[in-house]
Amino acid sequence: MMDKRRVTYKLYPTSAQIVQLERLHDNHRALYNAALQERMDAYKKHKISIRKGDQEKSVTQIRADDTEYRSINAQSLQVTLKRVDDAYQYFFRRVKKVSGKAGFPRFKSKDRFSGWGYKSHGDGWTLKPGEGFRHGRLRLSGVGTIKIRGEARTPGRPKVCSITRKSDGWWASVVLECEAHREVAPDARPAAGLDWGVETYATLAWGVDSSDAQEFKNERLWQQASDDLKDAQRHLSKALRGKRSKRALRHKRILAKRHRQLANRRKNHIHQLSNKLVRENKMIVTEELTVSNMTRSVKGTEEAPGKNVAQKAGLNREILDTSPSAFLKALTYKAEEAGCELIIAPTRSLKPSQRCPVSGATVKKRLQDRSHELPDGSVISRDHAAAATMLRWGLEQQGMPVSWLGTDHGA
Repeated sequence: MMDKRRVTYKLYPTSAQIVQLERLHDNHRALYNAALQERMDAYKKHKISIRKGDQEKSVTQIRADDTEYRSINAQSLQVTLKRVDDAYQYFFRRVKKVSGKAGFPRFKSKDRFSGWGYKSHGDGWTLKPGEGFRHGRLRLSGVGTIKIRGEARTPGRPKVCSITRKSDGWWASVVLECEAHREVAPDARPAAGLDWGVETYATLAWGVDSSDAQEFKNERLWQQASDDLKDAQRHLSKALRGKRSKRALRHKRILAKRHRQLANRRKNHIHQLSNKLVRENKMIVTEELTVSNMTRSVKGTEEAPGKNVAQKAGLNREILDTSPSAFLKALTYKAEEAGCELIIAPTRSLKPSQRCPVSGATVKKRLQDRSHELPDGSVISRDHAAAATMLRWGLEQQGMPVSWLGTDHGA
């Protein structure tokens, strides 16, 4: 089967094309809100559940009577209706879980409606990439041909497209059908264990000697950007105290741009590190990460308030700043492309941070304990020991020998 990979291009529309993009944005948002209102009214007044197919038939009638919607690509309108349906399906899924607020679908303001999409290439949109799928042009029905900048890592056949308006302009996200692959270094290690953390972002271990590990520091990106974010937020709050003005809109765009820059830095760090790991290792063993459990609040209730609430809130912020889920997701698909075997160890039963990689015995450690003593008296870092424990587990699962057992360390 062919792989599907997404490439993002930035659009460089003319002034006239920006007007048409804004028009499409407003019309799709109006359709989204109207479809949501129709579903709510039908159930509230008549206990009738409106389906996506019913609303698609209604849009066909609307297009026949309304020249504005008749000029919009029909399949793109269907994509907007599907997003309304998806919002309902996600809501029902959360209701079944019965955990916290389900979050009923909400109406979208202009700032909260991201954009619209197209189903198939050639129907409402056509991608005309440059050589090697680098830069090029994008033709949109009702807008015209727009200059784009961006580059696909693996060229392929365009399938679907989404147009998004962000704080720094318009963007096109295109899904390509391709044969994704990555190069593996000739001197790649046969196997390594990988421990994710906050004190150290990642620790790679291929043995238990102090020289058999590599640490990747946590860049603390939020802390680096926090002063600029707080400053932008203060300026926006001050501008919003009086009548809304162009000054307030300008500060709003500045704040959104700061957050986008921070998000881009996180993505860049994740992609560079995950690419380096799969390139230099033929097998990686890491742990299962349940972020919702790790970042659960300890605030408690008025009757039973939690302890160290501020400290836990700060820890949660630092955990989320490292984007562990996005990191593991990027590592997973890149390992598949490179032919690197990725093995996920069961964290709860293995307890890698509490287990000795040599003896296999559990050694209780507090969070502030950052070192581990091996049976022969040598000391390595706690993260190194956890990574080596996962590596040992992965090798044993594969029926492969563990190099340090039977040596001086394992004697």
